[in-house]
Amino acid sequence: MTTVEVTGSHVPSWRGGFGRLLSAAVISRFGDALRGAALPLLAVSLTDRPLLIASVTACGYLPWIVFGLLGGAVADRVDQRRAMWMVDAVRGLLVAAFAVAVALGHASILLLIALAFALTTLQTLFDNASTALLPALVDRASLGSANTRLMTGQKIAGGLMGTPVVPLLIAAGAAVPFMADAGTFLLAAALVASLRTTAPDRAPGPVGSTLRGEIADGLRALWRDRPLRGLCAATALCNVGMGALIATLVILVTGWLDAGTAGYAAATTAFTIGGLAGGLVNGRITTRLGPMRSVLLAGSVQTGALVVMGSVRSLVAVVAALGVFGLMSMLWNVNTTTLMQQRAPAEMLGRVSSAFRTLAAAGAPLGALLGGVVATAWGLNTPALLTAAFFVLSVIALIPAVKPDVPVVAPQYDATTAHVAG
Repeated sequence: MTTVEVTGSHVPSWRGGFGRLLSAAVISRFGDALRGAALPLLAVSLTDRPLLIASVTACGYLPWIVFGLLGGAVADRVDQRRAMWMVDAVRGLLVAAFAVAVALGHASILLLIALAFALTTLQTLFDNASTALLPALVDRASLGSANTRLMTGQKIAGGLMGTPVVPLLIAAGAAVPFMADAGTFLLAAALVASLRTTAPDRAPGPVGSTLRGEIADGLRALWRDRPLRGLCAATALCNVGMGALIATLVILVTGWLDAGTAGYAAATTAFTIGGLAGGLVNGRITTRLGPMRSVLLAGSVQTGALVVMGSVRSLVAVVAALGVFGLMSMLWNVNTTTLMQQRAPAEMLGRVSSAFRTLAAAGAPLGALLGGVVATAWGLNTPALLTAAFFVLSVIALIPAVKPDVPVVAPQYDATTAHVAG
């Protein structure tokens, strides 16, 4: 593994496998954007029942709650590179088969629900394996830069390139976006399969070790690490609020602001551009403050942005607030992922990652329901203020975890300890 030094911070070399992993992530995210934009349009053409249409989205959450912990335990048992390319290959074949069904006129809302559930179930293994694989491709000092590049590349591919292409593809046929998505899965699988990494030496598990016991070990490791425990609690609280915000943002912009679909497009674009800006400044902010304080800053600024969204009845103000919110979201996500990779023992990274993701995601469906109830009872702007309240709670949960020089276990294959500021 090699790194180059740029302005005092380590960035991963394109060589050594990181370039192919980054390319695979960007290509796959482009395909996800195609499918994510095309699925709701197809669902609306198949049924006018809101509950069924919402069920397609709900299935994007449910597998994480049901299978997320299992996916992490499996990721720690297997060759992560092989698991990733095999999962992408299966997902590519599933989406290709679905595209054929759409082309032949056999699509149904139940088939959409089944596809969404199957793809997200496979994603629980893929995402945890990906988190555990990255430290094998770049050295520890480069993890922050590597995560920034991965997330920024995915945001460009998904937010700026993928979604605008969907109308053109749909004009060529309803099945075309899904066939293109299948192609991106298969291409990403080929790139990951070409990686040459050395599998970590794992100590043999105790006699009689079970997946249930290994999952419990991952949960205990997460609980015992104070910063990760605080981050998990804070992210869970944020996600309850985010569920409310995402479910009601369209009615805030088109209803409360009366800005129409053009206003909604401007708001979502501002969030994407803010995220890209976050990728540019993350390194400098993290170098100055440390990762934990950077997350604390992000949550605090996001709270202010949410208050603006829910109290200032101006499209310009909401667009600006969403831009700031997107910038700080990138700061939060990059540092959270990097801290997880730095602090979790290498042999348990998949399980710690899955425990973190599962617990953090569990509140999002509840938040979506709360957002609908609050909007109905007190006004279309109130879900943003509800989200701000949850972000205040998340910042409070972070404060005890912010202490300098907390010893961590480096994610290397020998037992070492190090210190990070945060």
